[in-house]
Amino acid sequence: MGTLDYRALAVLDAVVSQGSFDKAALALGISQSAVSQRIKALEDAAGRLLIIRGQPAVPTGLGMRLVSHHRSVRLMEAALDIDLGHTTSMPEIALAVDHASLGTWFPLCLPPLLAPPRCQLKIHSASREQALQQVHEGSVFGSIVAASHGTPPASGPEITPLGRLRYVCVATPAFAAHWFGDGFSAEAVRLAPAIVSDAELMASFLHSTLGIQGAYPHHSMPHSAATTECLYGSLGYGLMPLLQVAGALATERLVELTPGQPLDVALEWHAWNLDTPFTRALSEQITHTAQRYLL
Repeated sequence: MGTLDYRALAVLDAVVSQGSFDKAALALGISQSAVSQRIKALEDAAGRLLIIRGQPAVPTGLGMRLVSHHRSVRLMEAALDIDLGHTTSMPEIALAVDHASLGTWFPLCLPPLLAPPRCQLKIHSASREQALQQVHEGSVFGSIVAASHGTPPASGPEITPLGRLRYVCVATPAFAAHWFGDGFSAEAVRLAPAIVSDAELMASFLHSTLGIQGAYPHHSMPHSAATTECLYGSLGYGLMPLLQVAGALATERLVELTPGQPLDVALEWHAWNLDTPFTRALSEQITHTAQRYLL
């Protein structure tokens, strides 16, 4: 492409972040025609389409790589400004985090990173597939995901094991007495409704504990307060991170349906090797917090 036009890259970044040319123009304080002209100039220089026009406007693969490059450069420039004692605007750094980590241990790593603030964090709650796609395409700096059992690719973000997040199968005492009075059996599971936020996780658990494969009655819900309310409301049983329900188990608001048979999920930190003080501190704080709260 020759010499990159970083002012045009900033416009490309704004279009991707805002999702449209007119919103990018408003955010940058320039005209929509100026946005269009700079994107067109970048595309002419690249000889490739960088933005797929639509609602929303989305980047092509090369467009996303250029946006990722621009964000990395901004982080490194901000670090240099801090070293030189210059006033700097806080760059944005995006992360993709699995739902369970976001609801349990991950927020505990943020206070040391954000006081004082050195960047603007943008956290995405994502499934494993979404998080891996986002980090590999460069739309996020790093992601926390369940570990895979395959061989990692030769190139890509660095992968750091974090530990294991323990899940336990729980229900209220009333629900357990009604549906599992004779124990957590395959026969009872084929009748009792489950609250499922991760179908693959629940399928793995039922197969490992009871040998069940195939359909079973359940309500599908995203990881949210609604899931918790359904469990505490005796509307079903479900898998929950032990970190999230330890207090309820101690006070017997919930009971464990399969004592001694938890499900442990190994987690990994996938992050690009971007050497700035904040990204180093971010990776260190995530790994240290994980070592403290995960198995």
